[in-house]
Amino acid sequence: MRTRTWAPYALIAPTLVLMAVFLVYPIGSVVYYSLQRYNVTQPWKNGFAGLDNFKQMLFDDPLFWQSLAFSAKWVFVEVGLQLLLGLVLALIVNETFIGRGLARALVFSPWAVSGVLTTGIWILLLNPSTGIFQALSEWGIGSPGTSVLGNPDTVFDALVVTELWRGVPFFAILLLADLQSIPKDLYEAASVDGASRWKRFTSVTLPHLKDAIILSTLLRAVWEFNNVDLIYTLTGGGPANQTTTLPLYVARQAVDSHNFGYGSALTVAGFLILLFFSIAYLRLSKFGSRA
Repeated sequence: MRTRTWAPYALIAPTLVLMAVFLVYPIGSVVYYSLQRYNVTQPWKNGFAGLDNFKQMLFDDPLFWQSLAFSAKWVFVEVGLQLLLGLVLALIVNETFIGRGLARALVFSPWAVSGVLTTGIWILLLNPSTGIFQALSEWGIGSPGTSVLGNPDTVFDALVVTELWRGVPFFAILLLADLQSIPKDLYEAASVDGASRWKRFTSVTLPHLKDAIILSTLLRAVWEFNNVDLIYTLTGGGPANQTTTLPLYVARQAVDSHNFGYGSALTVAGFLILLFFSIAYLRLSKFGSRA
């Protein structure tokens, strides 16, 4: 009996150990350092700080609130547009037409490109001297030397378009997989009842895609919130910190300034924000329910 009681725990013990090493320990370390003054450039000031890092973050650091506001704007715009365009593409490539296989490959190909390579491609495309805007100016459209990444009025739009190119295939892949699992009998029954194409979409397709949409938007929201590579490579958070996200601000504090204590406090704040958002989103969206 004792062997039977302990056998399940023995089988899952390796997984629990790995989770403790790669999940629990890093989180605990970040929480610990968030309560410390830990700046390798000023070792004489290092020591226990209590909640001083969090007080500084909340009351004395306007860049924290600016980066948090931009992160929220970035996530809302990117996830919303990626979901909309991804759903449209999934519906298109789900239809039967000549060259559908090639169309699917072209739609999904940006997702296979690494983040650094993606930014490299778009740096060349948006280059004011050799990119697409220079080519348009030669055709009489726009002015030569247009720098959309250096202009505060256009930098956000340029970043949005760049990330859409990479992010839309993610939604298209997931939603297409779920679209192909919808029984054809449901559409046939709706057609017999006289339902229009739009009615079939809202009454059959969308309800079936509900859980896939909720899960994909949640995952993508977390990824976009933590997006560093694309924004860092294209703008570095500029101009004038206008495109600085919270994770990018963390990287500046911890990596560039070596202020690991304050960077850890910012990380804890971001972790708590994402945790609260994820729980609230799943509860409010009723993920997994039939309603």
